Amino acid sequence: MSIRFDEAALTWHLTGPGLSYVVGVKDGLPRQLHWGPAVPDEAVASLAVDPPWETAFDDRAHTGAELLGELGPQFTTPSLQLRHPDGAKGFDWHYADHTLEESAVEGDHLAIRFTDRDLHLTLHYRLWDTGVLDRWASIEAGAPVEVSRFDSAAWTLPHWGDYRLSHLSGEWGAEWQLRRVPLPVGETTIGSRRGHSSHQANPWIAMDDGTATETHGTVYSANLAWSGSWRVLLRRAANGRVAISGGAGHEGLRWTLRAGETWTTPVYSGLFTTAGFGGASRAWHEHLRRHVMPTAEEDAPVLFNSWEAVFFDVAEEKQLPLVELAARIGCEQFVVDDGWFGKRVDDNAGLGDWQPNPDRFPNGLKGLTDAVHKAGMKFGIWVEPEMVNPDSDLHRAHPDWVLHQAGRDRTELRQQLVLDYGRPEVAAWAWTWLDKLLSDNDIDYIKWDHNRPFTEAGRPDSEDPDRAWFEHIEAVYALKERLRAAHPDVRIEGCAGGGGRVDPGMLRYVDQVWTSDNTDAGDRVNIQHGFGQAYPARAMGTWITDEPSGFNQRTTSLRFRFHVASAGVLAVGGNLTEWSEAELEEAAEHVAQYKRLRPVVQHGVQFRLGDPETSSLSGVQYVRGDQIAVLAFKTPWHCARPLAPLRPEGIAADSRWLDEDTGETHWGATLNALGLPLRWKKSDWDSAILRLRRVE
Repeated sequence: MSIRFDEAALTWHLTGPGLSYVVGVKDGLPRQLHWGPAVPDEAVASLAVDPPWETAFDDRAHTGAELLGELGPQFTTPSLQLRHPDGAKGFDWHYADHTLEESAVEGDHLAIRFTDRDLHLTLHYRLWDTGVLDRWASIEAGAPVEVSRFDSAAWTLPHWGDYRLSHLSGEWGAEWQLRRVPLPVGETTIGSRRGHSSHQANPWIAMDDGTATETHGTVYSANLAWSGSWRVLLRRAANGRVAISGGAGHEGLRWTLRAGETWTTPVYSGLFTTAGFGGASRAWHEHLRRHVMPTAEEDAPVLFNSWEAVFFDVAEEKQLPLVELAARIGCEQFVVDDGWFGKRVDDNAGLGDWQPNPDRFPNGLKGLTDAVHKAGMKFGIWVEPEMVNPDSDLHRAHPDWVLHQAGRDRTELRQQLVLDYGRPEVAAWAWTWLDKLLSDNDIDYIKWDHNRPFTEAGRPDSEDPDRAWFEHIEAVYALKERLRAAHPDVRIEGCAGGGGRVDPGMLRYVDQVWTSDNTDAGDRVNIQHGFGQAYPARAMGTWITDEPSGFNQRTTSLRFRFHVASAGVLAVGGNLTEWSEAELEEAAEHVAQYKRLRPVVQHGVQFRLGDPETSSLSGVQYVRGDQIAVLAFKTPWHCARPLAPLRPEGIAADSRWLDEDTGETHWGATLNALGLPLRWKKSDWDSAILRLRRVE
C-alpha cells in the first residue's frame, strides 16, 4: 500500500491490493478521479480531465465531488450544509495543504485540508491491506457556524449502463433481509431516525451494474461506522452517474459548531472488488476481524443463556439446575438475562436500579457465580445501561436524566425511557455502577442490551438540544472503551432487541452481537444469509432454543436447529430442565461437534453456497488452511423434484480431501463436478455438516 502526491497535478494516488483510489483538486473542488482497478502513477495526471459539458440546468460540474456542497450549480441534496452568522451558506473550497502519516500497523493516513472564512475542513483517508478505504472528515471553526448536515464522505461510481442496489432491511424478528433492486433515477435514501442503526435498515450497501453474481463481477460497497441515526443518499443523475453520500444523523437536525471546536464525523468505509458479492463479503469479514473487532482472534465460547428457560422468573434456585445441565452438554459460559436486579419481576419496573434483587439473590450474585465457575464455565450477566423505567428509584431521583423535550409528553416504549449519556453526570453514573458490578463480582461477560429507539430526543436546558443524537452514541462508545481498559478480561455482547444496533462502529467495542430475537431455525437460515453479506460469523450470535417457535409456531428437529446455529457463535437458550435424557445426550454431541468446527467457522474464509431465497438447498462453506467445514440446509421444496447438488468453492481439481467423519477421500475434481457428499434425510427442514481436510 502507498500514497503518492503529484504536486503539479494536485492529485493523491492511494494504491492497495489490485486497486487505486485517486483524489485531486479540480476547478477548486476535491474530486474522486478514479476508484477501481490499479492504474500506473504515470496515468494519474490524465484522469484529471475537464468536467463533462454542462448546461445551466444540470450539475455535472460537481461530478466526483468528495463531499456534495451547496455552492454553485449543485442541485442534489448536499452532504455538507452550513449557515454562517451573516446568513451565507455552504463551504467555498480553498486547498491549504495536506499531511501524510505512515503506519505499517494502521495503514497510511492522508489528510487534505481546505479553508473558507474561519473554517478549516479536512478530508481524511486510510487504505487498508484488505482493500477497504476508510474516509471521514473534520471541521474546525474559528467562529460559530450552524451545521444541519455533515456527512463522512461521498463516493462516485463508474458510468455504467445500469445500476443495482443491494441493501439489508427488515423489522424486529425479521432483520437482515437481503434486497437487490434496480436503482431508479433520482434520489434514494435509506437510513434510520431511531437513534440506533436499527432493525429496519443497516448502513451497509453494495452496488453493481446488474450483472454481478456471487462469484463474479464488479461490486462497490460501503458501510458506516456509526451506531446512532444515520442516512445514506444514493443519487442517480439523469445523465447516468451515481453518487453515494453517507453520514451520522438524519434530516431536520441542527446544531452550532462553536468557535475553537472541532467536529469529526464517523468513518464511512468503501470497498471495490471484481470477485462478485461473495468476494466483497469476504473482504469485509477479513477487515472487521483483523482491523475492527477487539478479540476476533479468540475462540468465542459456547454459551448458555437462561432467558428462554425462565424469562423474568429469575432466582438463584431456578438458575442452579440450569448451571448443572448447561455444563453437562458442554457449554463454556453461563449468562443470566433480564430480571436479576431491583424490582424487576417484569418489564414494568426496575431498569436503572442495578443491585441484585434481595428476594431472588439473598446473598448477592456470589452463590451463582461460584456455582458457575465450579462447573467449569464463565459467568455472564445481562444489563441495559442506557434505559430506565419510570417506575424505578433512579428515575424518581433524576427525572431530567432522560432524553426529553420541554412541554412534550415522554413516550414510553416497553415501559422505558432512554437515559441521556450526553449529560456527563449520567455517563459518570453509568461508569460507577458498571465498574462496581464488575469489580465486586466475578463476572466474565456482559450482554449489553438496548431495547427501544429514541423519541422526543432533546435536552431542554441545552442551547443545542439536537447534539443529544450524537453525544449519546459517542458517550456509549467511550464508556465501553473505558470498561474494556479497566476490565480487560471481560467480554461484551452487543444487543438491541436483537440485531438493532450492528455496524462497524459498535463492533469496535463488542466481542460479538446478537443477530435477532427470532431464534426459529427456519427463519434463521435467511437471517444469517443476510447478516453474512456484511459481517463475519465470528460476530454472529446464534442460539438453539425450544420449539415450537414463538414467532411462527414452527417445529424442527434438534439436529436442524443445532446445525443452523453452528454457522456462527453457538449458544443454547432452551429450558434444559424440560429436555429428555435423549435430547440432552444429543445436545452434548452437537456441542462437541461444534467445538471441532469452531476454529474453521469463527476464523475461516466464508463462501455462500446457494441462495435460501431462491433455492431449497443452501449452505455456507468455511475454509481455514487445509480444513473445510460445510453446513448445509434443506428447506421445503415441491413435488419431491431432484435438487441440484451443492458444489464447493475454491477447491482445486487436483486436490484430495478426507471426510473426517467417514474416512472417505474425494478428489477436488469429483467434488466440483458431482457436488458435496452431504448425508441427507428425505424430509424438509433437514441439514448436514461436512468436515474435509486436505491430504497429499
